[in-house]
Amino acid sequence: MMPTPTRTFLMAGGGTGGHVIPALAVARELESRGHRPVFVGTHEGFEARLAPAAGFPIEWIAIGGLKGVGPMKKLRTLLGLPVSVVRAFGILRRHRPAAVFSMGGYVAGPVMIAAALGGVPIVAMEPNAIPGFTHRRMARFIRRALVSFPESGRFFPEGRAEVIGVPVRRAFFELPPKRHEAGLSLLITGGSRGSRTLNNAAQQSWPLFRDAGLDVRIIHQTGAVAPHEEIAHDFAQTGLDGQVVPFIHDMPAAFAEADLIVCRSGAGALAELAAAGKPAILVPFPFATDDHQLHNAEAFRSAGAARLVLDSEMTGARLVREVRELAAARPLLDQMAANARRLARPGAAERAADVLEKVSARATR
Repeated sequence: MMPTPTRTFLMAGGGTGGHVIPALAVARELESRGHRPVFVGTHEGFEARLAPAAGFPIEWIAIGGLKGVGPMKKLRTLLGLPVSVVRAFGILRRHRPAAVFSMGGYVAGPVMIAAALGGVPIVAMEPNAIPGFTHRRMARFIRRALVSFPESGRFFPEGRAEVIGVPVRRAFFELPPKRHEAGLSLLITGGSRGSRTLNNAAQQSWPLFRDAGLDVRIIHQTGAVAPHEEIAHDFAQTGLDGQVVPFIHDMPAAFAEADLIVCRSGAGALAELAAAGKPAILVPFPFATDDHQLHNAEAFRSAGAARLVLDSEMTGARLVREVRELAAARPLLDQMAANARRLARPGAAERAADVLEKVSARATR
């Protein structure tokens, strides 16, 4: 078999870890095949730190969001969009990419517009049950849409969507099923930046767990921006088993120890839950664009893999009630874990690289 010729691919989509981390996984796969991934992003997004740290070149554009922002910021973004598109055209001319890979988000908008006008094929990875604003607006220009939820395929032209999931570290897939022990191990995490709602609910729950005599071990990631020392001090006073940390560096190991996980419902978090086969209590972030975290959580609840608690309803008392009910029904926890595992889709990064190679090969014929 003839080796695949080296090609350049533009990786568009940034701002949050949920956009950047899957793109990095696909970029690493492309690089392992001899290709050259180049990121496009802003100086303010996660990509500004993560892409160079991973050894990938990055080009810069200036663009802001359109959804969930005030009228003045939206106006500035609209007025600046033509300049951002011109900048993206310059990036296309310099690198002559074989295709553009989009994770969505406002960073991807100008790059996708320039690619569509310039005849460069676009492959989009859409991790949420309801596609974001950028992918919905650009759907007809997307050559292939790689989705995580079957229901999101309806937003793209017929025949262009394929369910492949979100790239997840292999370590999550390799976790063995949790062996039952006397107590219940509970992992609470609001992500690397933390969640005020989950932090508050956790603090409220500690005396309630203690007074209820529930045998529970709590591992709580507060997030790097939370008042970690204050929260950890309060936890130590309760006498409960466990620990409170600002950041968990080995999250697969933390998942391995957990019987139940309490977290937000971003696409990356759900992909890790599915890969690890972990039951969860999902608390969607209420200000996510187009309320996509709620739709993500509803898909997991419908599959019997999680319970859903709205952000406005998550209190210490509600947390204790949910945990107590699930701790008393170990067969239900086992079934939720099995249902979560059925949602897992290994090989997403590899499949995305396959599609990018195929689409770009057709474009050069």
